[in-house]
Amino acid sequence: MKLVLASTSIYRKMLLERFLLPFETARPEVDETPRPGETPTATALRLAAEKAHAVACAFPDALIIGSDQVAHMGNEIFGKPGTIERAIDQLRRMRGNTVVFDTALALLDARSGRIQSECIPTRVRFRMLADGEIRRYVEKERPLDCAGSAKSEALGITLLDALSGDDPTALIGLPLIALSRMLRAEGIELP
Repeated sequence: MKLVLASTSIYRKMLLERFLLPFETARPEVDETPRPGETPTATALRLAAEKAHAVACAFPDALIIGSDQVAHMGNEIFGKPGTIERAIDQLRRMRGNTVVFDTALALLDARSGRIQSECIPTRVRFRMLADGEIRRYVEKERPLDCAGSAKSEALGITLLDALSGDDPTALIGLPLIALSRMLRAEGIELP
């Protein structure tokens, strides 16, 4: 059965390549705006499913993977900053605090319409960062396309005091432990 990643994220693509399974990627056209009153977890789960459904028409015989991540501290949500100044501002707000990164995963069988979904939270405690550290980090790594403005898989790890969660790949954007469980449930053999 064909496998499709409903994402053009290079981070998610690199993670999925670890499974050594052939797959295609497709760009889902989905409005990622949280709905009024929606919790960060509910937003992440809804968007992961919407992304999978968004490409289903183009791949009616495929297993489609959708994923989304919402970083939040209380009710404050940290999206993809897009600019250096917004990334710096996000990191200033997060320094010395714990931020939860909810990474949702959805696996849609486009033939049957069956969907499996799960949200994997990762708690990330940021160090008390000086303004100079924040600016140097953002200028070196340019994490403008990452929720929360930090790449834990690269230089961003130096910004942290601790992180905890059930799946280290969830923080990067695609929870492979949950995905392997979902794929096995669909009959895909993984070692």
